[in-house]
This record gives sequence, structure tokens and C-alpha cells, in this order.
Amino acid sequence: MTPELVIFDCDGVLVDSEALSVSALLGMISAAGGSVSEDTAYEHFLGKSMKSVREILGRDFRVDITDRHLTDMRVELMRKFREELKPIPGIKDVLPKLGVPCCVASSGTLDRIRYVLDVTGLLHLLEPHLFSAAMVARGKPAPDLFLHAAASMRAHPRNCIVVEDSPAGIAAARAAGMRVFAFTGGSHAGNPALKARLASSEPDFIFADMLQLPDLIAGLGARVKAS
Repeated sequence: MTPELVIFDCDGVLVDSEALSVSALLGMISAAGGSVSEDTAYEHFLGKSMKSVREILGRDFRVDITDRHLTDMRVELMRKFREELKPIPGIKDVLPKLGVPCCVASSGTLDRIRYVLDVTGLLHLLEPHLFSAAMVARGKPAPDLFLHAAASMRAHPRNCIVVEDSPAGIAAARAAGMRVFAFTGGSHAGNPALKARLASSEPDFIFADMLQLPDLIAGLGARVKAS
């Protein structure tokens, strides 16, 4: 395949937000009378939409998340983002050098995607090609969001590369028939259980330095041509 499109997840791939998000999520669960460990949160909720998280909490953990809980958590999370959020190291240098169209496909809402990209100085490099799970019927690990992004960008799924940091995102990319690179350079990615789950998801590559991405993309195209 000659890559036609690179699809980036947002949290943990473009912005180093996963640890902040999990912290806010655990605070919400506690306020709702539940108790979930950090490892459990990463295992069950990483890469999934808040709609899915809310359903899982109710079904599997018997934690009832009200609209007020969600509102309070979002206010706290926006504060954390405004004060602490940083872009993934190297991403500002990499995006202009890819030589391939790119877009964002995230489980977050469109407002949240824009907000985190804005506060980290990335929005002008990616807008207007922003796609949210709210735009499709099923979020990750279903392929709907990635297929929607590819169709909107007029790229064939088999010629797309997805950059993801979660098992749910990797599963979604594979279900969409796309190549997928697992990124482990976020501050949350040192979690041993998460690393093991990422490896067992069998992405095409696992990498931790975003500056390697252009060479990985070029190398993938060269290997496929040679074969």
C-alpha cells in the first residue's frame, strides 16, 4: 500500500492527556460512590467514549453516573487540561513533515478535541479534519469512526495508517482493515499491564518516539512495494 491517509487518535497520541483523564474519571467514580483502581480504569476505559464508559460502569461495576457527575468531571478535566496539558513531544515537528494527508479520529466530543488541540498549539495543524465518535453509531473498538474518517477524507481503508495508544483503538483499526501503529510515548504508557495488552493486540509497529513516525510510514510503503 502507498499510504493515502494517517489517522491519529487524539488523547495519548497527539496530546499527553490520558493520565489527566484517568485522574478525573477516578474522581468522578468516587463521587458516585464507586471504587475502581487506576489499572482497572486503564484496562476497561482507555480509548473509549464517555457514553461507553458510563455504560460499562453501570453494567459491570454497578456505579450509576448521573448527568451532574459528568458535568462536574468535565469542568475538572477542562481545568486540568488548561493548566497541565502538553502536546506529545515531537508531534509539532512531525505533522508538517509527514507528506501524507492526516486527520484526527477520537472517542472524545468534537468540542473536547478542538479544546485540547487548541491549548497545546496543534489545532491549526489539523483542523478541519477532526472526527468524533459522536458522529457514528458505534465507538471504538467498532471500526465505524475510522471508516467514517477515511470516507470523509476520500481514502481507501487499506491505504490508511492509524496511530493509536489503546487496545480498543487498535482493534477498531484492524476491524476497519487499516494498518495500525501503537504509540507508547505518552506519560501513561509505562503501565506494564497496558504495554502487555498493546503488544497482544498485534499492531503493525510499536514505537515510543513520535519523531520516528515519518520513517516508519516511509518504510512501510517501501516494504509493501518491494513485496
